[in-house]
Amino acid sequence: MNANLFEQCVLITGASGGIGLATAEAFAEEGARLVLHCHTRPEPLRALEPRLGVPCTVVQADLRDERQVEFLFDEALARLPRIDAVVVNAGVWTDRAVPLHEMTLEQWRATLDADLTSAFLTCRAFLRHLAAEPRETAAIVLVASTAALFGEADHADYSAAKAALAYGLTLSLKNEIVRLAPRGRVNCVCPGWTRTPMAENVLNDAVVRRVQATMSLEKLGQPGDVAAAIVFLASDRLAGHISGSSPNSGA
Repeated sequence: MNANLFEQCVLITGASGGIGLATAEAFAEEGARLVLHCHTRPEPLRALEPRLGVPCTVVQADLRDERQVEFLFDEALARLPRIDAVVVNAGVWTDRAVPLHEMTLEQWRATLDADLTSAFLTCRAFLRHLAAEPRETAAIVLVASTAALFGEADHADYSAAKAALAYGLTLSLKNEIVRLAPRGRVNCVCPGWTRTPMAENVLNDAVVRRVQATMSLEKLGQPGDVAAAIVFLASDRLAGHISGSSPNSGA
């Protein structure tokens, strides 16, 4: 189905990870023009452009730093006429299990900075872009986690940050974006266990059996499964009447 994203300008944060890379590929299939963000090592993303077959701008930035977020948008807008949609995908999850009573304040702050503050700064920069260049439509898609919906023992910092994205930020920004773009939309996806490089080292047979025990489909997600939901929500043609949703993308 044509998502009507041809030559739309889409910025994807965390584009070098499993879900981010699959999302870049999915938007490229629709003919979108891409801004691909990475925290480190931009070379693999730059090498990807010939395979994607669409114009790509690769920018390295630390999204915890507001000046570097401004640099990301300045670099994007130096090469593109505008930004139509932002996929807020960058974030971290550590496989080290730490119950809250053993968690340091340093770890708590580091996780919230990486997963929540970075999203705040990215969304703020995009909304400022919309304020400077008003238009009818725009889209933000936030990538949270089923940990936001159900919690995750020994990862309370991650769950809290992702819950803030899925609920507080998504539901607040859906009411703010329409002041700048009357048909602007903000939505969120909440993937369950997905076979990404970040999660692969903990997905042994025992863990897979345990997590599949509560899944109706009894399958782990693939990055492309999540990417398809993101492209759907970014499309005004396919999801133009959906805003403020936080669907569970898990199986």
